[in-house]
Formats: sequence, C-alpha cells, structure tokens
Amino acid sequence: MPKGTSGPHGPKLRARLARLATLDFSRPGCRLWWCREPMKPQPYKFCFGPWNISEGQDPYGPPVRPPQSFDWKLEALKKIGFDAMMFHDDDAVPDIDNKTDAQIRKEARALRRKLADAGIAAEMVAPRLWFDPRTIDGAYTSNDPQCRAYAIERSLRCIDVAKELGTDLIVLWLAREGTYLRESKNARRCVDYLVQAINRMLAHDSKIRIAIEPKPNEPMDHAYVPTIGHALALAQLTDAPERVGCLIETAHAILAGLDPADEIDFACAFGKLWSIHLNDQNGLKFDQDKPFGSANLRVAFNQVRALERNGYGRKGEYVCFDVHPFRPTKVEHWLAHLENSRRTFLRLVEKARTFDEKQAQALIRDRNYAALDQMVLEHLMGR
Repeated sequence: MPKGTSGPHGPKLRARLARLATLDFSRPGCRLWWCREPMKPQPYKFCFGPWNISEGQDPYGPPVRPPQSFDWKLEALKKIGFDAMMFHDDDAVPDIDNKTDAQIRKEARALRRKLADAGIAAEMVAPRLWFDPRTIDGAYTSNDPQCRAYAIERSLRCIDVAKELGTDLIVLWLAREGTYLRESKNARRCVDYLVQAINRMLAHDSKIRIAIEPKPNEPMDHAYVPTIGHALALAQLTDAPERVGCLIETAHAILAGLDPADEIDFACAFGKLWSIHLNDQNGLKFDQDKPFGSANLRVAFNQVRALERNGYGRKGEYVCFDVHPFRPTKVEHWLAHLENSRRTFLRLVEKARTFDEKQAQALIRDRNYAALDQMVLEHLMGR
C-alpha cells in the first residue's frame, strides 16, 4: 500500500493513484492536476487586418474595387464575428512619420476607444518599414547608417502605438532585410544590425514581446531570416531572448519549401509561437495569400492538428487570417475569403478532434503507412 494512503481518505486517494498510472499524458490537452479530466478545448479567437480587405491591385494591374474607410472595415470585422484586428503602425496612425509623439499617442488612444466600443481587441502592431524611400536597400540592415537609424526610430514609435492600443505584441516582417546582390552587403554584419535594432526595441519598453515573421524572398531576392529556425536563432542573440518569439505564415513556409505544420511544431517546441497567419499558397511562386485550405486541404489539416496538439490559443493567442480576395472578386463578395477561411479552419478543427488517433497509432506501429495515408484521405473526404 502506498505510503500515506491508509487514512480515512485512503480509498479515494488510492483510486486516484491507480487511475494516474493508466493516464496517457502524451495526449493533447491532458494535464496532471489531481488526475482531473483533460482540459476542455478552448474556443479559438479570430483576427484579420485592414489590408486583408484589399482593392485587388497587383504588380501587373491597378485596383479593381473602390477603397473603403477604416470604419467600414472595422464594422465588417464586427459584422462577421471576428474578435480582433491586427495593425501596421500606419494603419493605426496614418502618416505616422509626419506626426509628433504626442499626436501619435493621442490618435492611438482614440483608436483604442473605437475598438473597445466595437468589442474588438488589437492583436499586434507591426512597423511598416518597406514603403519608405529610406528603406529601399533595407531597413535595419541598410548600408546607410541614417536609414538604419530611421528604421529603429520608426520601430520605437510603433511600440508606443502598441502600448496605447493595449497590446504587447510587436511583429517584425523583415521585408527588405536581405539583398538583390550578394556582394552589396556583409551578411555577418547584417546579423549584428538586426540584433542591435531588436535590442533597442526591447530596451524601449520592458513589457513588449517581439514576434519575427520569416519569409525567404519577395520583395528581396533573398532574405536574411527566411525560416522559423533563423528567427529563433536570432532571438537567442538578443538581450532578452525570452521576449523574442515568432509568427508563422503558411504561405511563407511553403515558399521556403517547408511544411507549415512542421514549422508550427518547431516553434511550439520552444514555446515561441505567439501568433499565426493562416492562408494558402499554390507552389513556389509569389506570395498569393489564398484563403486557408484552398490550395491544399491536407496541408491545412496538418496545420490545425499541430495547433491542436500544442494547445495554441490557451494563452490568449489569436488565429489570424492573412488572406486576400481573388482579384476578380465583386464588391458584394468582398468578405467571403475571410468567412470561408474561418469556416474551413473550424471544419478542420472538427476533423482533427475526431481523427481516430488510436487506429492511426496502430497503423504507425505496424509501419502500414499506405493504410494511414488512405485513412487520412477518407477522413478528410468524410468517410
């Protein structure tokens, strides 16, 4: 008899200990706390950005839909039942470079009140460092020290905006941190520049977290931080690596020739997946931002499984859809890509939670991967 189980509560405690010995703690959602049942899956919260209601302009053609105001987009977000909005700094405070710090804080506070009135949260803020002429040859990694100084100053202003909006998450899409010509920059020195910039941001506000969003190419020919592995390695060089994590975008992982589900699992192994942008991508082309699951449903299914098994969302993280309407889309169908992405995600959550893991594990033990392959296909097809 185990020590300490002979008192008046002994039978109940012995029963708990016996049950403890039978629990499989490798199952998603299982926790050890007096042998309670596995945690009930939390509902997901959803998010998109103002740019996801785009007018259809691409590098080869002009807009095909009329621009809409921010208030219209906020009302659309509320209407279709999303929970949060993500921002670039100049989405929140237009013309940010030409405003004083006091003006920036005042406008950000006004936006926070507007969001609160709509019942919408600000998920993150990202400095838009790829439009300004001073970032034409890179922002943090420009060869021009004055341009690097501008990029850092703009990033500090972005942090001030985020603080006023009530979010601690800063996203860095390092859009122009790379080269068109390898001989034009010293990549080793550019790593130092990136670390210096992130350290300045971390020192500016002790509460912020920085999530690096990798992408292997476009707009640069080659980027310095193309994958989640690079982002997490860079984090370790900073002054506060515990406050530097990552954001995964489905299309960016595919463009790097990687499986997004593997990237999710890798980031979660470090506890560093702080946001996610779900979309889809038809091969190694330009960044297409298709609706989630529209190009490869099985790849999307495995992303949802990875999020499920890692408990994504339990700490308040949002599922963000960085998707754009197809260029021929009519105005009356303008929000369908967002509604469809969420609908697909939720259907795949259901598929992930009803997948017969016991049968799958039996097939894995038997190394019967042909049967496992067909099992997945039939599950997705509804059989």
